[in-house]
Amino acid sequence: MPLLKVSDLSVSFTQYAGGGMKKQTLQVIQDLHLSIEPGEIVAVIGSSGSGKSLLAHAIMGILPSNAAVTGKIEFDGVPLDAERQAALRGKEIALVPQSVNYLDPLMRVGRQVRSSAKGGDPAAEQRSVFERFGLSSAVERMFPFQLSGGMARRVLVSTATISGAKLIIADEPTPGLNPEAVQEALSQFKELADEGCAVLLISHDIESVLPIADKVAVFYAGTTVEVAPAADFGGDGGRLRHPYSKALWKALPQNDFMPIPGSQPSPNALPAGCLFAPRCSAATPDCTVARPEVRVLRGGTVRCIHAS
Repeated sequence: MPLLKVSDLSVSFTQYAGGGMKKQTLQVIQDLHLSIEPGEIVAVIGSSGSGKSLLAHAIMGILPSNAAVTGKIEFDGVPLDAERQAALRGKEIALVPQSVNYLDPLMRVGRQVRSSAKGGDPAAEQRSVFERFGLSSAVERMFPFQLSGGMARRVLVSTATISGAKLIIADEPTPGLNPEAVQEALSQFKELADEGCAVLLISHDIESVLPIADKVAVFYAGTTVEVAPAADFGGDGGRLRHPYSKALWKALPQNDFMPIPGSQPSPNALPAGCLFAPRCSAATPDCTVARPEVRVLRGGTVRCIHAS
């Protein structure tokens, strides 16, 4: 049974335009599907604005007050409503945020990490996890502004680890790090998965996450267009199912270095039918009739009527 299962998830925001006189609803995630098993790493990739971070915030229950959520999020087989999210947040479900600004600038980092400890001796647990992730004993007395980027990332991972969480959501955990630090950070998530933790790894960098991911979920314009085994991202991309996944793969420098023409549609200007159709060289008139349903294909899932 999946530890986390997201079904038919949609997220919209109520906004006021025209000097605050006109109310409008902006749907930023629609009909999103995703699941993750214990001990599994699922990488979520896609361009900026595709809904990756919003998914993380929806699972954690930290969306702003003007957000409306429909669909179902289940954790350990039980629906994850607002009350349960509050009870599990930082305990069973932990977030490694995109920005190190989530660290309290006025509190020493050792104390911040200890506050997430789950029983036992918090100080001993904090020192043990710091040692595990290569942070010296001097680091615990530092303030966030005294940390390097790599050290700050490891402190954030330490906070999630010490909580004993079953699910860790890492939202872009490697931006601004050099290649060596990126590999170090990702290896920490691999260790956690090897110990039975489920890891949802959000990234825009396909290359870096592939070596540790079990599955890759490809997001486009607020929905999942494909979920595939990580091994399918290889060669000429022929094992992939969706045209957007193939285009992302071919856009990498070591492949064809072929940019995707056009741009991702904004939430208030979504096309009818397939969301990728206006940019897809394989699109036919049928692609503009209705949004493709998710279907199982070759050990993965895809949202494309032409995928075979």
